[in-house]
Amino acid sequence: MRFNPKARLDTSRTSGGGGGGGFGGGGARIPIPGGKASGGIGTVIVLLVFFLITQCTGVGPQVLGDGGGGSSSVGTGTFGGLQAGEGGDTGDFGSCQTGEDANNDENCAFVAMENSMTGYWDSQRDLSGRFQPEQAVVIFSNQVQTGGCGSASSSVGPFYCPADQTIYLDPTFFDSIFEQLGGQDTTFVRAYVLAHEYGHHIQNLLGTMGQVRTQQGPDSDAVRLELQADCYAGMWTAAAEGDGIIVDISDQDITEGISAAKTVGDDHIQSQTTGRVDTSQFTHGSSEQRIAWFKKGMTTPDSIAGCDTFKARDLDNP
Repeated sequence: MRFNPKARLDTSRTSGGGGGGGFGGGGARIPIPGGKASGGIGTVIVLLVFFLITQCTGVGPQVLGDGGGGSSSVGTGTFGGLQAGEGGDTGDFGSCQTGEDANNDENCAFVAMENSMTGYWDSQRDLSGRFQPEQAVVIFSNQVQTGGCGSASSSVGPFYCPADQTIYLDPTFFDSIFEQLGGQDTTFVRAYVLAHEYGHHIQNLLGTMGQVRTQQGPDSDAVRLELQADCYAGMWTAAAEGDGIIVDISDQDITEGISAAKTVGDDHIQSQTTGRVDTSQFTHGSSEQRIAWFKKGMTTPDSIAGCDTFKARDLDNP
């Protein structure tokens, strides 16, 4: 994935937040085994059942610990007590001026991705008169205070807070838990995750989150919400190349995105962490479902209706 070196970047909606700890490979690896969730959950959480309520949802709020005593509420969930290590600073986004900066700097790549996604959704006819950009993409480490979903520590992965229409992302996720589950930390994989979270913003604008009644199970509303966000990520992917910001998304990038979708499937996560699969605990869909809906979005980049998971009778075959 490459950015147009001459593209001008808008940094007004991207910022660093939180204290020490950062991204770029520094810091300790996050331990895979599930821990006892602090805060008010009080049950043993096995890895990413809660991460993906973080990475991929807007159903909420879930109660989680802030890592330092007490509890707080985050609108999209939590890793369930997993702790990230500390590293460097979150970076200076003010230095991200061009696509060339994005090609050479991980911070600036997030800016370019956000600009591309905002431009794409702004052009969607189905959102005419209703679109507005997310308020911010906050790249945080250690701890961050949201504008309506409480505080979040570095034990939380990427999430969207509906209350302040902001995406929060701790990039230590990519070189810790994600890699331990078999995923790759690449530019396009990061774009897939960000595009998924932006998909939750679109759902928020459209009122789709209000359709969520059931929170667990293979056919639950929560799963349908997550698969739709994957589909929206696929829509953006199909249209992004040549938008003036992104000049190349290769076949290898798409392969990496599909692999990422597999990595964060409920069945893969459960298998890796418990050795068995319990579909009654699904909150985000199976690996094959996530891949299928991501691919579905790539075939219908001009129609939100093509991603209507809530009307789908068979989530395995979009």
